Amino acid sequence: MTVTLPVSGSDMATVLDCQRASFLNEEPSNIADRKFQLKRLRAAVLTYRRELAEAVSADFGHRSHHETDILEVLCVVQAIDYLNRNLRRFMRKDRRHVGLFYRAGRAYVEYQPKGVIGVMSPWNYPFSLTIIPLATALAAGNRVMLKPSELTPCTSDVIQRMITGTFPPEEVAVVLGGPEVGATFSGLPFDHILFTGSTPVGRKIMKAASDNLVPLTLELGGKSPTIVAKGHATRQTLDSIVFGKLSNGGQTCIAPDYALVHEEDLKTFITEFEASVARFYPDGPTSRDYTSIINDHHYERLKGLVEDVRTSGARIIETGLMPDDAPQQLRTLPPTLVVEVGDDAEIMREEIFGPILPVRTYRSIKEVIDYVNARPRPLALYYFGAQDADCGELLARTTSGNVGINNTLMHFAQDDLPFGGVGPSGMGAYHGIEGFRSMSHAKGIFIQGKWNLTSLLRAPFGNIANLALKVMLRSHDPH
Repeated sequence: MTVTLPVSGSDMATVLDCQRASFLNEEPSNIADRKFQLKRLRAAVLTYRRELAEAVSADFGHRSHHETDILEVLCVVQAIDYLNRNLRRFMRKDRRHVGLFYRAGRAYVEYQPKGVIGVMSPWNYPFSLTIIPLATALAAGNRVMLKPSELTPCTSDVIQRMITGTFPPEEVAVVLGGPEVGATFSGLPFDHILFTGSTPVGRKIMKAASDNLVPLTLELGGKSPTIVAKGHATRQTLDSIVFGKLSNGGQTCIAPDYALVHEEDLKTFITEFEASVARFYPDGPTSRDYTSIINDHHYERLKGLVEDVRTSGARIIETGLMPDDAPQQLRTLPPTLVVEVGDDAEIMREEIFGPILPVRTYRSIKEVIDYVNARPRPLALYYFGAQDADCGELLARTTSGNVGINNTLMHFAQDDLPFGGVGPSGMGAYHGIEGFRSMSHAKGIFIQGKWNLTSLLRAPFGNIANLALKVMLRSHDPH
């Protein structure tokens, strides 16, 4: 079966058939095959590193090559290396317990590839959020079809050329196109779909996949809270918050979305935030290290969020050096604090995805917990303070995808931790062994031994069956 490259929307079903036929007709991939694929992918990533950085910057209007290297390339290489180091352990059969009356037999779980995985990636980290799922799927022994975002066409073109030059289409293929292509892609009968993007689009993906009962991993978003304990609005804390908030111009699904600061520390928080921004970006919003907003639509949306709270009387603080210079750089907003904004404001109801941080005050940890729990479960939660009773209570009584204590974003870089949301912020996880297993089928296998006590429970039933039942049921009596 031949496939025309690059793959268009009309070719998708053909590509899927081709990959599934290849998966079914060829010998299952062994550890050497998978390591070789990961090795080729790693080499390709480094070969296209410079070209990728230029493409990402072109898509955004401006993004630092260093930021792309750190937040995209480095994350990908580390993830590939992690999978390579741990692959033998991940693939190992998992021995399971056998009940007392079945002890002559053996039970284990074998993790086998699911087949063809569909990966739909977003625009905010268009390379890493495409290639890390790809690496995970390959490590699990699958074929993969990639659908990168149409909002980053330059990056998608680099990904397409990189993949085409590295893998045959029956192993990995890239599908290019807009929302209509994405809608068709999500309706294909894959063996698994991993989607990263917004919650509203995630709902559509889930609905489309349901027609074929395709299992899903949904990495969505939400409003990730940052809680600063009393007395911890320090330089170190604010440097971490500014890093998490302003990396990639705030266009990060796990960026701090709003801050809860003790009422006695509000002034210090603002002062330290402004100082941190000035240190990070000494040329203000025109700094070469400060990322532009992805397109006009999102730029106008962010401006609208600020204007909405401005008319309501909230205190708006444009921070850092020379914030008025922002218009000199394409689609650029200065780092902005919105202080004591009301809960009914749109900025407190939708994910911000930009360099704007609402700040609210609190008096007690109970108030913080109640506030967080009154809202949809976030993809991330951050806490700055001592690991004391308040911290323990917050962790025990709130639910979020992941937690960072005295840091932001860094949990994503821990390859051995699962990454994923809960409820509106997502379902399922990848990274770590959880990622490998999400793209594998856990096949339970029981091997009957020579002696089989359960044969006593076969018809015709009589005294022997009654005695066996009496013994077995008594053995399970908790008293």
